[in-house]
Amino acid sequence: MTPRLRGHGLVGLALAWLGGVALQLHERELMAGIAYAALAAAGFGCLAGGWACRRGARLVVLSLLGVALLGFAWTGARALPRVAQTLSASLEGPDVVVDGVIASLPQHGATGTRFRFRVESAVRGGQAVALPELLALGWYRGAHEDASSAQPRTELRAGQRWRFTLRLRQPHGNVNPHGFDYELYLFELGVGATGYVRDAPATLLHGAAGYPVQRLRQALRDAIDASVAQRRIAGLLAALAIGDQAAIDREDWDLFRNTGVAHLMSISGLHVTMFAWLAGVLLGALWRRIPGALLRVPVPHAVRWGGLVAATGYALLSGWGVPAQRTVWMLAAVTLLQSLGVAWPWPLVLLAAAAVVSLIDPWALLQPGFWLSFGAVALLMASRPAPARAAPQPQLSWLRAALHRFGAVLRGGVRTQVIATLGLTPLTLVFFQQVSLVGLVANLFAIPLVTLLITPLALLGALAAPLWSVAAAASNALIGALAGLAALPGAVWTLPAAPTWAQAAGLVGAGLLIMPLPWRARLLGVTLTLPLLMPVPQRVEPGRFELLALDVGQGTAVLVRTRDHLLLYDAGPQYSRDSDAGQRVLLPLLRGRGEKHIDKLVLSHRDSDHVGGARAVLAAMPVRELLSSLEDAHPLRTTGQTHTRCAAGQSWQWDGVKFDVLGPPPARYANTPAAEGERPASRIKANMLSCVLRIASAQGSVLLTGDIERDQEFALVAQHGAALGSNVLIVPHHGSKTSSSAAFLDAVRPSLAVIQAGYRNRFGHPAPDVLARYTERGIAMIESPVCGAWAWPVDSGPAGECLRDTTRRYWHHAPTRSAAP
Repeated sequence: MTPRLRGHGLVGLALAWLGGVALQLHERELMAGIAYAALAAAGFGCLAGGWACRRGARLVVLSLLGVALLGFAWTGARALPRVAQTLSASLEGPDVVVDGVIASLPQHGATGTRFRFRVESAVRGGQAVALPELLALGWYRGAHEDASSAQPRTELRAGQRWRFTLRLRQPHGNVNPHGFDYELYLFELGVGATGYVRDAPATLLHGAAGYPVQRLRQALRDAIDASVAQRRIAGLLAALAIGDQAAIDREDWDLFRNTGVAHLMSISGLHVTMFAWLAGVLLGALWRRIPGALLRVPVPHAVRWGGLVAATGYALLSGWGVPAQRTVWMLAAVTLLQSLGVAWPWPLVLLAAAAVVSLIDPWALLQPGFWLSFGAVALLMASRPAPARAAPQPQLSWLRAALHRFGAVLRGGVRTQVIATLGLTPLTLVFFQQVSLVGLVANLFAIPLVTLLITPLALLGALAAPLWSVAAAASNALIGALAGLAALPGAVWTLPAAPTWAQAAGLVGAGLLIMPLPWRARLLGVTLTLPLLMPVPQRVEPGRFELLALDVGQGTAVLVRTRDHLLLYDAGPQYSRDSDAGQRVLLPLLRGRGEKHIDKLVLSHRDSDHVGGARAVLAAMPVRELLSSLEDAHPLRTTGQTHTRCAAGQSWQWDGVKFDVLGPPPARYANTPAAEGERPASRIKANMLSCVLRIASAQGSVLLTGDIERDQEFALVAQHGAALGSNVLIVPHHGSKTSSSAAFLDAVRPSLAVIQAGYRNRFGHPAPDVLARYTERGIAMIESPVCGAWAWPVDSGPAGECLRDTTRRYWHHAPTRSAAP
């Protein structure tokens, strides 16, 4: 590095490194290790060439190119061993006996317990097998599809050695627009397989085999649960003290998100930074009173490094989550620079910290928390006004001086919160498509209450348990105040996702608005933010419709949009008592698309894999009409929506698109035989009442079938015959062997068949003989585990578009078609 390459040159190098890392994160497949080694060698070669030049544009270009190549190569080399740790496909399905250690704090839920497991040895059929080092496991009961008859052991503790019989699979998540990338989450944690405990003896081999920090966290959580009677408050305190975010109820998470304080309820950068600051203040006061300490280490150095050590300890106690790790690395970079006496401007300090974070955790660049945390710090630094010349102050009494200092602190806190709220609004819209309009007010009292009172008391309660009662009282007051704000009309503002160019312009505009610039520059900032704040949604042409078959696992959910109307056919499954497809898939998608209401929600029948997500949708979004075969006493019928019982013969048109209900026949709801050869309604299964809907326009047609079986298929063929013909068939009953009869397929004659089923589901859907019938007729098959969400039609052609294909990255699972369970 030459003396000339300073200042803006260092900024360029940091940006080049981050650019190389970001470029590698867009690879669809990893290259061979030798390729990354060659790129690294090329990067060092470019740096050497730049050093030889020592001047001019060649120095700049070669240096930037060399650093970018090194960032790309480093990230690829880091990814290779993680990909190699993925479970072999040959070990998906069979029972494996595994010895290992519980490597995380077990998360107890309504349907069982989830935990990470460090593998020590594994045996299949008496033969030793190699497994990934880290597994994500569940021991389920009750409503979960992988539930075992054996109840999860309540004595599961972090650090215990156990022998389990497991059934494993490669990491697989649902892939939907605006959805959470579960496979990236597992990849970043280093998890190579997921699975569940089988019905077989589980043996505790050793009560404490390692992981002392996790055992300490376990003890603290148990103590909090024993001291705080209210389960929801105990969960909140556990989240703030030890990072046990799963202990917070789902309803409370919704409340925190809607009031803009969710960032306070997890161990975020704010908590770690505040802890470092408090520790530094206490250490500085103590250091000045230790004889001889000042001669050995100056107070500023002691404060910086002591705060960093304290922050690292707190991050470890909180579970060493990725946000806490990022903050520790950022604090370490800043502390090192300050200790070396490097007086860099704040943009360079931030870029150096970001480069350090990406060096240790390259995949952090894909997380919203990375950009929000660095964005908040950058906004506060950039908007800081130039220090004014201090005017002489009159002598004040101690009371007036204290009030003056308090007022200054209060004004600074309000200013900080206003800048952070306004400046981060574009980033929040980019990542989440919603902003809490009450968030500014909520954060004004929530930030000091949580960071300066509740969190310290939650930690100090380990030394004096009565402090947890004080923290619980403060938490109850906080939740009550937040609930009042959330109940205000228009508390949350949602917008559709804007195009990339509009997002970039909005971020630049927000920076101009916040920085201390002339009013003309700020006016330009307002103009730049408008495309982000007022995006123009894409409209479907009259006479056409868009269909999106969602990837919800073992269940059905299909979104149909005409020019001015929206229909949702089924709402996906309920995954557990506290999680469903409505909350995890449908609502993020609907918000990201800017949908304000659903014109018609069709619930084909009562099975939970079709209606499990409906309650969340009905609670969060206006639904103008509910069309279903649900019985009068069903809980979803009591939510206040206008309800119509679906029956053959119903028909309507929206924007030039025709919708026809083909089944069930009205007589099937009666307690008498509906037709010759059909079962009496008193013995009718829910599947037999599935609402069958055909959608047709000039572009083509789609047949949605629910879970109809052969008898219902025969009845449809007898009544409609060739009129059933459709371009696309949503395969009946997820490809069950009880459906997709030959006569039915011959009548529908689809060119595409969409199978919505879970990856390696326990039902074996789609059945091999069903697949054979589709193959014999030359019908192309789209399976949601392989495709992800499927959109039709799209510009790419009549085959539609699979989201797994268009968004693929190297950490994404690439399952083969119709893997056996």
